[in-house]
Amino acid sequence: MEFPELITRLPLADLPFPGVDGHMLHSADGLVVFFHFRVETTVPPHAHGAQWGTVVDGTLELTINGETRLYHPGDSYTIRAGELHSAHIPAGTKLVEFFAEPDRYRARS
Repeated sequence: MEFPELITRLPLADLPFPGVDGHMLHSADGLVVFFHFRVETTVPPHAHGAQWGTVVDGTLELTINGETRLYHPGDSYTIRAGELHSAHIPAGTKLVEFFAEPDRYRARS
């Protein structure tokens, strides 16, 4: 399943992960990113502002404050501001995430 054209025509985020597409919708209050992980990706432990997400397709292994959980399509998660978290995402996974930081990612130039 691919995201529809109304999503894929949104600007691409400049992400630090090769093989990951993120189409973004930006407002003064936050940032929504429609992620497509085309390759298996590991996100190292880090912290930032609040974040909410849901799995659209595939799976997400997410560790928050040392507790690891596997998420499936339809599952959602909340990461509070400042919580240490990391992730392992298999190729093909699609996520929609909202970041309370409007400038979490910039548009790709």
